[in-house]
Amino acid sequence: MHQHRVGLVWFENDLRIDDHPLLCRAAAECQQLILLYCVNPKWFKPNRYGLLSMGQARQQFLEQSLHQLDTQLATYGQRLVVSYQPPLETIARLIAQYGIDAIYRSANSGFYERQYLSIVRQRYPFLQYVEMETQTLFNAQQLEHVLTPFPASFSKFRQLAEPITMLDSCERPLQLPPAPTQFPPSYCRYPQPVSEPQLSQFEGGCSAGIAHVKRYFESAQAQHYKQTRNALDEWTHSTKFSPWLALGCVSPRQIISLLDQHEQAFGANDSTYWIYFELLWREYFQHYARHYGALLFNAAGIRDQRQTTSFYATRFKKWCQGNTPYPIVNACMKQLNSTGYMSNRGRQLVASCFVHELQLDWRYGAAYFEQQLIDYDVAANWGNWQYLAGVGADPRGHRWFDLAKQTSIYDPQHSFIKKWQGDVFDGHLDHVDMVDWPIAKKP
Repeated sequence: MHQHRVGLVWFENDLRIDDHPLLCRAAAECQQLILLYCVNPKWFKPNRYGLLSMGQARQQFLEQSLHQLDTQLATYGQRLVVSYQPPLETIARLIAQYGIDAIYRSANSGFYERQYLSIVRQRYPFLQYVEMETQTLFNAQQLEHVLTPFPASFSKFRQLAEPITMLDSCERPLQLPPAPTQFPPSYCRYPQPVSEPQLSQFEGGCSAGIAHVKRYFESAQAQHYKQTRNALDEWTHSTKFSPWLALGCVSPRQIISLLDQHEQAFGANDSTYWIYFELLWREYFQHYARHYGALLFNAAGIRDQRQTTSFYATRFKKWCQGNTPYPIVNACMKQLNSTGYMSNRGRQLVASCFVHELQLDWRYGAAYFEQQLIDYDVAANWGNWQYLAGVGADPRGHRWFDLAKQTSIYDPQHSFIKKWQGDVFDGHLDHVDMVDWPIAKKP
């Protein structure tokens, strides 16, 4: 007798249907599927840095992405179920209520995200667990010789990884089995259309994401990417793929496939190669995060080289607000706070200022980026901050940018600074508390 198999697909940063081999496998192996996304209540409570893990711009982009995925699933007779309870609690209730036989989840680079799955495995060893790569260019088998031993620098990783042929994207026809029954509204509900005002130029979702990537490669912009990618504000001067990549609305293999088509139509050059080069950087950080685990969040980094920085609450607050003596930094921070986005060059400048000029603990800067950036990716964000602070994968040590020189190169007319009012500074970087140590009188 044919076994009736109930599967749970646990979506995380893979919010799409196309090029999703895990979803294809779950659909082929199960007679009924529950498609779940967990919005963790912890994201909206202060963390160890006194910040939220997810700010308003990120939340809106996520909700848009969930709604678009649900809309796509509806065409297959399925729905995305969203839980707003703690993930372990939700998974336990679903296992008990629906007799789940197997849990399908994309491989995740986040240490704490992997811990959740590890706990579920320990509690329910009788279930089958299927984990697959859906967010990287290469799978574990392809990279076995590259990652053993783990490459200490990106250059070493790139030398070994570049010759590998990328697997074809999974575009097989998809047929999704139905969900078991309606879900109790007490802990699960379907995504609703997002009605809040737009916080940025980015619209979350798989449909919006793939449309953006196609528009980009149908134009000639990629032909000049290497020359324009350091621009601070111009929409067309960089790819802007990162928000959709971060949530998996678009896969890196889909991007490479469209890049190949662009090169066939327009020709390949240093600029089109540089898009692939930066996807390799992303790939490196995904495996870097998995290899080093909790060390990704360690003040001393992966090298146990603690920096001579501290935590000055006033300085940190002023950096977050864009109220420092450095106009280029202020402009970038105000852009981030307004839009949920900042250019790659801007991120390097504000991080350098944070660590070197303001002498602040880099982890607080990384945590603020986590709260604010709509393209937050745990591996890329924390890996890049470690890299710049001199406690990560950079063989040359810390990166210290001359902010005046950088301004003269990237904003010589101060148009970016003027647009975002970066030259506004109240003149006080530190406050002396009135109840500070008393000044001793001379005898």
